[in-house]
Amino acid sequence: MSEKLPAPTPRLTVITLGVSNMRASIAFYEALGFARKIRSTGEAVAFFDTGGPVIGLFPWNQLAEDVTLPDHPRPKTFRGVTLAWNCSSKEEVDTVLDFAIAKGASLLKPAHETSYGGYAGYFADPDNHPWEVVVAPGVEVGDDRRVHLAD
Repeated sequence: MSEKLPAPTPRLTVITLGVSNMRASIAFYEALGFARKIRSTGEAVAFFDTGGPVIGLFPWNQLAEDVTLPDHPRPKTFRGVTLAWNCSSKEEVDTVLDFAIAKGASLLKPAHETSYGGYAGYFADPDNHPWEVVVAPGVEVGDDRRVHLAD
């Protein structure tokens, strides 16, 4: 007879991005203002404090090998995932987009009014991982840098 195991506490703790050039990607995320932690790993892996889940950077081919998926061909198309930088105002969205572009991001979509009453635009990091920069109804960013969702 099998006993029912208690359900584990769900949590999202790290988002690891496969990158082509560790040095360039580390410099990009530091330039965006994310604080790098556990620097003793050098360029083997990099972790950044985001105020919520951690961003990890890992060489693309090694990450693919670790999850047992082929690393080629590398998709140039949408991968079904975006990262988000939630803001408190339309002005902050514009500022973040301009800042990211100045630090080496590429603009994917200029900021615009959204169909759901928000304001958003997109940039891509050096490996084309898309970031949405957004202010949205029901989503607030606290002084603790965390997103607080309405019930």
